Amino acid sequence: MDDQAARNRLEQLVKKKRLTTRDFVAAYNATAATIAPNDKLEISWPQARRWITGSLVNLPRPMSCRVLEEMFKDEGVRVEDLFGKPVPEQPASVPEVCVPLPSTHPRSVGGWDGNTGFGVQIEEMTAMAAAESAAFGEFAEQSNVGPHTLEQFHADLRRIVRAYPSRPIGPLFLELRMLRDRAFRLLEGRQPPELSKDLYVIAGTLCAVLANASFDLGNLPAAQTQARTAFLCGEVAQHNALRAWVRGLQALMAYWDDQYRTAADLADQGWAFAPETGTARVRLASIEARARARMRDPKATETALSRAAVARETMRGPDEPGGMMEFPVAKELYSAANARLWLGGSANLSEAEHLAEQSLQLYEADQLEQRRIGEMSLARLDLAVARLNKRDLDGAAIQIEEVLETGGQRRIESVGRRLNQISTQLERPYFQTSTLALGLRDRIKDSPVTSLRALQPGASS
Repeated sequence: MDDQAARNRLEQLVKKKRLTTRDFVAAYNATAATIAPNDKLEISWPQARRWITGSLVNLPRPMSCRVLEEMFKDEGVRVEDLFGKPVPEQPASVPEVCVPLPSTHPRSVGGWDGNTGFGVQIEEMTAMAAAESAAFGEFAEQSNVGPHTLEQFHADLRRIVRAYPSRPIGPLFLELRMLRDRAFRLLEGRQPPELSKDLYVIAGTLCAVLANASFDLGNLPAAQTQARTAFLCGEVAQHNALRAWVRGLQALMAYWDDQYRTAADLADQGWAFAPETGTARVRLASIEARARARMRDPKATETALSRAAVARETMRGPDEPGGMMEFPVAKELYSAANARLWLGGSANLSEAEHLAEQSLQLYEADQLEQRRIGEMSLARLDLAVARLNKRDLDGAAIQIEEVLETGGQRRIESVGRRLNQISTQLERPYFQTSTLALGLRDRIKDSPVTSLRALQPGASS
């Protein structure tokens, strides 16, 4: 221990007993093994340093307090005293005559005389310092994470993101939360920096998927919180692909919250991070196009759609880990159709119908167990809107009925919201006398697909 003033009673007593931090750790662990052999109460060198130097905000857990009181029972102190202020010490009496050290005493080192302020010889002092450094070295090389743990995390994450678009969200949400909690606990432990970086990417990706799931389930505030944590993990790990994906998700949240300019700005921010590998740039440009269309800015919408097409042509390599984090061609076509629907005009409406049909064909070509049910439902509904705009009620009804039949397999807030928009469109004068239109409105109103708690105002696809 150094010779500065004690910061708490514990440090004062450790100095009094001439204990190094390593000695304190050994004494504590030995006492813990005696009074609580079945509990893992051992402490590490850094933890001991935090206690001794008064860096704790609260007291240790109760069992640890019992161990400390047992260690210092000869001093008659409670644990509250140990972490409180040091007690005043009586000044040492000064001898009237100073006796010189004998010539046989160890030589001076570095300007110090043979004794320290605590009467410890230089050789012992340097040995203590070396022992403490060695103890810290033992701590530093320990790791609670290894290659196998990370490999399993990546395998679980890959499986979940690939299953997400076609499976019910509830069970996946619970598994995602469990995996995220495991990653957080490991990050609170110790591991080499390169493994910490990998863990931050894993934890951030899990938070990003939880954000998407929270959004799909209709809880915008929860989704926004998860997204902020995901982006922070990407910042800590300096992982551009994660940062780009999260910015895209945040842009989509802003889009469904009717904050179209914010959505476009967030998509633009994400572009600065987006790598050339994978579909990140296609996704960001497509989201921006939808936002620009809602802002009634045809020129900016066309520019964004063109950037999405170029990004698709020039992308290098696949997305990692793929699955829901990939932006397939079908979704790009659906997004372009949606943008043109909002721009309006006969040419855009005609192109929107064509794009929505192409998108739907691609979704239907996927194997049944791999179909992105939510996205396919949204493509169907945009196709229905395009047909309603040209007063093709029969053609629109086919797509709406299909969504009402299959949408319950994977209830998503955005699908329910889109159905409610169509229900409003069916109230237009042209359809008010139609038995088919009235029947569709009733079916939409009674459907479980539209019964999710309303997001303010939207969802994630």
